[in-house]
Amino acid sequence: MNFEEFNFVPELQEGLDSMGFSKATPIQEQTIPLVLQNKDIIACAQTGTGKTASYLLPVLNKIYQKQTEKINTLILVPTRELALQIDQQIMGLAYFTQATSIAVYGGGDGVDYEQQKRSLREGVNIIVATPGRIIAHLTSGKIKFDSLEHLILDEADRMLDMGFYDDIVRIISYLPQKRQNLLFSATMPPRIRGLAKKILKHPAEVNIAISKPSEGINQLAYMAFDNQKGRLLMSILKDGGFKSIIIFASKKETVKSINSELNKKGIKSEAFHSDLEQHQREEIMNRFKGGQLSVLVGTDVISRGIDVVGIDLVVNYDVPPDPEDYIHRIGRTARAEATGTAITFINDKDQNKFHRIEKLIEREIEKIPLPEELGEAPGYEPTKKKKSKTHFKKKPTNKKWGKNKKEKKVE
Repeated sequence: MNFEEFNFVPELQEGLDSMGFSKATPIQEQTIPLVLQNKDIIACAQTGTGKTASYLLPVLNKIYQKQTEKINTLILVPTRELALQIDQQIMGLAYFTQATSIAVYGGGDGVDYEQQKRSLREGVNIIVATPGRIIAHLTSGKIKFDSLEHLILDEADRMLDMGFYDDIVRIISYLPQKRQNLLFSATMPPRIRGLAKKILKHPAEVNIAISKPSEGINQLAYMAFDNQKGRLLMSILKDGGFKSIIIFASKKETVKSINSELNKKGIKSEAFHSDLEQHQREEIMNRFKGGQLSVLVGTDVISRGIDVVGIDLVVNYDVPPDPEDYIHRIGRTARAEATGTAITFINDKDQNKFHRIEKLIEREIEKIPLPEELGEAPGYEPTKKKKSKTHFKKKPTNKKWGKNKKEKKVE
């Protein structure tokens, strides 16, 4: 389906044309007409499917038709990185419509807070905010939502995982009862259904590829003891021919250690974690997006918060604690219908975790033998209580690692 078929106002269509976007993704095809019809929606879609544009485009269309300078839409998100990403997408899509937006998040200094407060007071159409910071503005009494028409919860499952349920309910108490509500989530556990029941009115449901990685991701795994992971990572980075890489670890101490070792080995990388100041995060992310930085090492804080087309390798240095986190980590690659590679290191203790991932995605992921020089690897026996240590038979290790094939798609 082409975007022209939605009959957007010419100014919005001009923005799409100038960015080279013509064909809608499945989530956009299903969601945009429902938003234009003012229906509440609960939508389940994995990362990289184009869900952000599926709500931004119809909302921008309605804002242009209304020609208002007041607050029209509140988008709640779990992280500052996602808030900034969505705000940037609004600026691109709304360039010819003159719609205004602001990202509201914590972590900065008092100057940031005052700038946000001034922008909110002067008037802005769309607010993209983390729950904690928008509550701070609400309790100050300086921001009113009397004119608000749309409430959008993006990455709702992640917000609940981070303990934002009470904050969301509190924010909603400040909003007009008559409004359109859109809830987007990558997964749909019972607590998300409960939240939806609380805030949505007769919602339409949209489901796209629930909890399944993109077909363009070449998923591979190595069995490796912890003391083998560092050398294995160096082997992959030096021999794989990858240009844009994200390495995930579950603990920021591990992230710092990996980054330090890579730098010692002459590999230009940066660590991305919660200890950094906001300006440091933005500077690192801008360098990564711009291609000046090829390797990013981070915790799950970036598993849902960046949108970069062209990442050709994701490495899980350890198995993520939640199977859903695996989906979001590897979803950083193979975006916009490109291809990519995701490699996971599985130690002897994490086999059951990885087995749960395989059950979730309904496929067994190929286990590649360690290079001989790294020695003996643990065997993959997740259903046994005791794990035996065995050698894999030597096989060729020059795997068909995916090369990116970039095509444009609006996220």
